[in-house]
Amino acid sequence: MTATELKTRASLIERLRDRDDRDSWRDFFNRYWKLVYGLAIKSGLTEGEAEEVVQETMVAISKNLDEYQYKPQECSFKSWIFKMAKWRIIDQIRKRPPDFVKPNRTASETDRTPTVERVADDSPPPLEQIWEDEWQQNVMGVALDRVKQKVSIKEFQIFDLYVLKAWAVSEVAKMLHVSAAHVYVAKHRVSALVKKEMSKLEKEMG
Repeated sequence: MTATELKTRASLIERLRDRDDRDSWRDFFNRYWKLVYGLAIKSGLTEGEAEEVVQETMVAISKNLDEYQYKPQECSFKSWIFKMAKWRIIDQIRKRPPDFVKPNRTASETDRTPTVERVADDSPPPLEQIWEDEWQQNVMGVALDRVKQKVSIKEFQIFDLYVLKAWAVSEVAKMLHVSAAHVYVAKHRVSALVKKEMSKLEKEMG
């Protein structure tokens, strides 16, 4: 990480230390709440519990930010936020009554990671991998939104169908009335932009 990148990250943290800087806190919340919520949900919490984890994590970050020293080599901002969220998730599980029964999963929840409900078990929940997966998905989503604003509608449609939805080149070309060569060129251009944006976001957020 360059000196400029370190300075930019440190500047964000310093702005957040000012609790009255609503714009910085709004930006921070918008960047990170989905990550914390996704981590909580995939750890086995209910939607209500996950919402509480988001609120409690943001409060904990605000209260403890003055004690956080930005030293990426020792503890990145990304890792610190994860730790704040992790303990809030464990707290939610511990607050459950002995007879707690989690509601049946809906169709949209079938791919979620099994719940970490063995509070009596000393083995820690596998939250680190869930967090990393959520992080990458979030970075990719934001990168795609940014790139979408920089390329033509057709270019992004090609990338969406060919790369994200894994259509065959011939199918994409037929659907969008373009040549196979056009598909390859658009894929290369958009992929390069997405990779560039993801790299920038990792530096901005981590």
